[in-house]
Amino acid sequence: MSRMQEDIQYAGSDTRPPMLDRTDFESWQQRIRLYCLGKDNGENIMKSIKEGPFQMGTVSDVITGGTEGAVQQGPVRARVLNDLSAEEKERYKADIRATNILLQGIPKDIYSLINHYTDAKDIWEKSVDRHHSGSIGR
Repeated sequence: MSRMQEDIQYAGSDTRPPMLDRTDFESWQQRIRLYCLGKDNGENIMKSIKEGPFQMGTVSDVITGGTEGAVQQGPVRARVLNDLSAEEKERYKADIRATNILLQGIPKDIYSLINHYTDAKDIWEKSVDRHHSGSIGR
């Protein structure tokens, strides 16, 4: 690889995440972290990588009050996007963004080994596991 290509790969880009360099995994991890933090909603993107995806949870809708104004709860159901607050929606969107960033920063052969993982935390951990077990190669 030419020196200019190495410099470009090392510096990264604002439009594409840094590609995993198999000879310097720790540097790639740091550059991915900085790339994520530099994006809108970067703190939530990193939270998705470290803690896993936002959990929607459940909700019970309020049914009109019964006699004497008593509040009645409807059946418990899974929350959907419309049930989320603005902050929760930002966290939900960050999960998708984090997954995309990591998958774009991994070479095709590694991608084919981990593409069945759907959240950034699993992708991150499996990349780390594969590197430390030696299956990513050097």
